[in-house]
Amino acid sequence: MKYCSACGNAVSLRTPEGDHLPRHICDVCGTIHYENPRLIVGCVPEYEGKILLCKRAIEPRRGFWTLPAGFMENGESLQMAAARESMEEALAKVKIEEPVAIVNVLHAHQVHVIFRARLLDPNIGVGPESLEVGLFDESEIPWPEIAFRSVEFALRRYLDDRREGREKLYFHDLTPPPSG
Repeated sequence: MKYCSACGNAVSLRTPEGDHLPRHICDVCGTIHYENPRLIVGCVPEYEGKILLCKRAIEPRRGFWTLPAGFMENGESLQMAAARESMEEALAKVKIEEPVAIVNVLHAHQVHVIFRARLLDPNIGVGPESLEVGLFDESEIPWPEIAFRSVEFALRRYLDDRREGREKLYFHDLTPPPSG
């Protein structure tokens, strides 16, 4: 951050009095600009044992498969955001159920919340952020082409739970993948 969104003047990175972390502070009006993690919300929609996946039409990871998910908007609940993302990405009507995974993507400053969901109607379609959508049996899931480690984590826990007849909530912290 270089400029204050309140007044347009330059900001400096320093620790405000009484705080413990450096923040961007306006050099003129004194506004403190806090940066907090972004919420990514999605779901694992299931219909008659098959899982809905979307092939991404946008970066990052264009051309890879993912669950319907995206940034939560102001004025939405977590469940509303997950249902909206399903409609936007796959024209899918879903009933959001219990959460399956909360993944802290520490290096990206994001928290991914993934719910279990029931696909209410098998009539799905390609939304503007998808190249393709499909319903996959567990054996057909293209694991090497899954876009994000958080999605793989949530989907594997979901499928494990389904096989075991349980519904647990899983937490996981992701750090940057090893380079090289």
